[in-house]
Amino acid sequence: MTYETILVERDGPITTLTLNRPKQLNALNQMVIRELNTAFDELGSDESVRVIVLTGAGERAFAAGADIGELAQLQSPAAARQLAIRSHHLARAMGDLRQPIIAAINGFALGGGLELALACDIRLASDSALVGLPEVTLGLLPGWGGTQRLARLAGPGIAKLLMMTGERVTAAEALRLGIVEQIVPQAELLHTARQLAGRLAGLPPLSIAAIKQAVNRGLNMALDDANMYEAGLFAELFATEDAQEGTRAFVEKRKPEWRGR
Repeated sequence: MTYETILVERDGPITTLTLNRPKQLNALNQMVIRELNTAFDELGSDESVRVIVLTGAGERAFAAGADIGELAQLQSPAAARQLAIRSHHLARAMGDLRQPIIAAINGFALGGGLELALACDIRLASDSALVGLPEVTLGLLPGWGGTQRLARLAGPGIAKLLMMTGERVTAAEALRLGIVEQIVPQAELLHTARQLAGRLAGLPPLSIAAIKQAVNRGLNMALDDANMYEAGLFAELFATEDAQEGTRAFVEKRKPEWRGR
């Protein structure tokens, strides 16, 4: 498909999605949300796509937040709720996707931009990145999953501190708090993200998908229930051709050939 606000670049099993509104610092408007939903739906049904990298055009911003001009034009609380729900649906779709999504955070990731990154599976940040949820300065709160995902990553106390003050933190501080997993020099960010994507793409896709779902869904379960869910996934994988290939390759001391079956 042809998109107006995002770019889709395929390279073998790796697809890079780029938020493409650099003049607006890749601010997230309703068209961006719609096009991301469509793109993820398309990629999710394509078995040749193993890993997705999500980034922003230019060096200044991954996404500087929601499009404030568009927010200001909302006519009612009901309209605001619908906007938030559409964004929640996008994040849920990202979580349900079988492929891992790597966020390459180049520059600002604020408000909805950070919430979009939080919905990804792994976050790499440039050494010049700044992240935060400053919605309190608009008289709002993070409405696209930020209150829940940040608390799960950084803990409730840190999440409340950052959201109640609206403070922006550096990449180094974000790493310390567990908001991002790795810091990379700006010039190497996308290359490093694609290298990681290549590593993941070379591993059995059914195992990768099951690990993602075990973690994502297990976080919303009691521990005993999550462990039983994990056991079920383990049993399902045990019956796959890839599991048989993996054990044979280990015994035969050779590199396995994954087929995704």
